[in-house]
Amino acid sequence: MKIVLQRVSEASVTVDNVKTADIKKGLLILVGIEDADTQEDIDWLAGKIIKMRIFGDENDVMNCSVQDIDGEIIVVSQFTLHASTKKGNRPSYIKAAKPDFAIPMYETFVKTLEKEFSKKIQTGIFGADMKVSLLNDGPVTIVMDSKNRE
Repeated sequence: MKIVLQRVSEASVTVDNVKTADIKKGLLILVGIEDADTQEDIDWLAGKIIKMRIFGDENDVMNCSVQDIDGEIIVVSQFTLHASTKKGNRPSYIKAAKPDFAIPMYETFVKTLEKEFSKKIQTGIFGADMKVSLLNDGPVTIVMDSKNRE
């Protein structure tokens, strides 16, 4: 799984002019799923994301997690995170999982995050033409790949 984690002071997802998610301070997580992903990838990412200290403490030092600040989370499916730009000018998405595999993995990822977070996670709508709006806080943007845990 590939993840783009953005610390936000606000974010929302709109589909067909209807807001499906809307948060203030917290995380916007874009997630790309490939066929090789497993429950182990989900567990590792969920644990890291919830405990990651990327929010400022009383001294404005990044020392707090999204849990510590009582933040909120939006998760949005993003197959284009698996774009291969090696050849030509049109990206290939051959590594991105097809919906029959990706949807259950996405849903499991959201449920695992909710369990770790002990709070409801807001989402976009898988496969929909989503309009994602955010006010990046910092900006702090972190890319994680469960296949490359460095």
